[in-house]
Amino acid sequence: MAAAAGGDSDGDSEELVLTPAQLIHSLEQAWLNEKFAPELLESKPEIIECVVEQLDHMEANLKRAKRGDLKVSVHHMEIERIRFVLSSYLRCRLVKVMLAIEKFFPHILEKEKSRAEGEPSILSPEEFAFAKEYMANTEAYLKNVALKHMPPNLQKVSLLKSVPKPNLDSFVFLRVLERQENILVEPETDEHREYAINLEEGSQHLMRYRTVAPLVASGAVQLI
Repeated sequence: MAAAAGGDSDGDSEELVLTPAQLIHSLEQAWLNEKFAPELLESKPEIIECVVEQLDHMEANLKRAKRGDLKVSVHHMEIERIRFVLSSYLRCRLVKVMLAIEKFFPHILEKEKSRAEGEPSILSPEEFAFAKEYMANTEAYLKNVALKHMPPNLQKVSLLKSVPKPNLDSFVFLRVLERQENILVEPETDEHREYAINLEEGSQHLMRYRTVAPLVASGAVQLI
C-alpha cells in the first residue's frame, strides 16, 4: 500500500491510501493529462514520491527472488514500464513548466495567488520560486531596456493584459471514467445556443478543453 497526500499543499492535507495498482494508474493518468492538456495542471509530488518508493520496493523483492524464475522477467519488465512512464511524466512536466512560465507566467502566478484555501497548487514550491524569479527578471529587463526611456505616462505595463493566456478553447480527446450528467457544451457558432449532454462511462469524445477542465481535475475524465 502507498499513501499519497491529497488536498492543500500548504499542510492541511489528507492522506489517501492507494494500492500499488491504483498508484501506477494515478501516475499514468497524471502523465496523459499533463501531456495533452493545453494548460499546466496540478503538481503531483506525492504521487512521484510514492512511485519511487514502490519501485525501490519492487527492486528489493527482485533481488530476493530465485534466479531463472519466469516471474523475475515479468516483474523486471513491469519495473521498466513504470520507470518509462515516470521519466516520461517528469520530462513532460519539466518541458511544460518551462514553456508555460515563459509564455504565460503572469497568469500562472495570478492563478496561484487567487486559489482558494484547500485548492491544490499547480506549481511545486520550486516551480513557484522559478516563476516568481522569471517574472521579476522580465519586469526588470523591460524597465531597464525600454520603459525608463519612454514618457512617464507609458512607463507602466500590465503584464496580465500584455501576455496571452493559454488557449483553453483548443479541442482534446478524452475518455469518460465516471458518468457525468448535464455537461454544458458551447456552440461552434453564434447561431446556436449552448446545450447539455451526458457523458457515459467508457465513452470517448472530442471536446473543448474549457468544458471538461473541471472533470480532468477531479479525475472523472482522462485525456487521451
